[in-house]
Amino acid sequence: MKAWVLHEIGDIRWEEVEQPVPGEQEVLLRVRAAGICGSDVPRIYTSGTYSYPLIPGHEFAGEVVACGEGVSEEWLGQRTGVFPLIPCRECGPCRQGYYELCRHYSYLGSRRAGGFAEYVAVPVWNLLKLPEQVAFEEAAMLEPMSVAVHAMRRVHPAPGDVAVVSGLGTIGLLLMMFLKEAGIEKLLVLGKKDFQRQQALRMGIPEEDYYDVRQGGEREWLQEKTGHCGADVFFECVGSNRSVELAVDSTAPAGRVMLVGNPYSDMALPKAVYWKILRNQLTVTGSWNSSYTGADTDDWHYVLQRLAERRIAPAELISHRFPMEELEQGFHIMRDKSEDYVKVMGIL
Repeated sequence: MKAWVLHEIGDIRWEEVEQPVPGEQEVLLRVRAAGICGSDVPRIYTSGTYSYPLIPGHEFAGEVVACGEGVSEEWLGQRTGVFPLIPCRECGPCRQGYYELCRHYSYLGSRRAGGFAEYVAVPVWNLLKLPEQVAFEEAAMLEPMSVAVHAMRRVHPAPGDVAVVSGLGTIGLLLMMFLKEAGIEKLLVLGKKDFQRQQALRMGIPEEDYYDVRQGGEREWLQEKTGHCGADVFFECVGSNRSVELAVDSTAPAGRVMLVGNPYSDMALPKAVYWKILRNQLTVTGSWNSSYTGADTDDWHYVLQRLAERRIAPAELISHRFPMEELEQGFHIMRDKSEDYVKVMGIL
């Protein structure tokens, strides 16, 4: 089979490799669509990964073509999404059902072979059956959608809340989509690129509720838009000191700050900002990965239900589609920022 193989930092090649054989409680999945995550780019070009060679890619979907020992053949031909984290199921968080917090996990696409390939071996526990009306490229976005939903559900926004999303990368835009679907009527969004504004407007954000932070004055704008009361819930999706300070400054007393953005560098809070957290009794919460337990109540099933009912349209966020063998063009676009993009998808 062919796959994108990372041999060392900066050296990724589309080449012939041995097709994996599914082990016990595993299936062989024929990959039909795979998205590039923002974390894939540094993994390939700057920070590297845990071992080489490695096939990256953790956002993917496909169909089962072979079953390993202990897997029912009822899985053959099944269309599936894939939860990429493989938990140990023995540590403290796992025993409580918090598999996303596993202390000894493996991970498809970073610690073992992932989805930038024609075929991949996947534990059957990690498979999510897809309704016929859900397309493979939509299912390949289950992972980032579930990350957005996990952040949203951890702070329980209510329809009457004033919510802010700061940072309109893929996760920020998906958060916006799910907040709107959840009935949040007052949603203020902060971006910094013309295409982010255009995308927000296409997704139903009134122009007066979008602010371009490049012009400065976002604190004053947020105060004015919230009647000088602050937001009930603030989703920080940038990961910078400046953005976190803005979140604390712009959240109402007894409000909630959700930290979603991965940090660019070391983070430090000025004393005045720390005091505001205390004096305003803010709840500051972190979010990591997503909840997948196999139960209908987890984040992945929450997303899948809305996909099946056509209540969300994530394919609108796919800006680039490439045949899998040409996916390096997508890596370069995201690395060099040579074009505007949201989600880059490889198709097989």
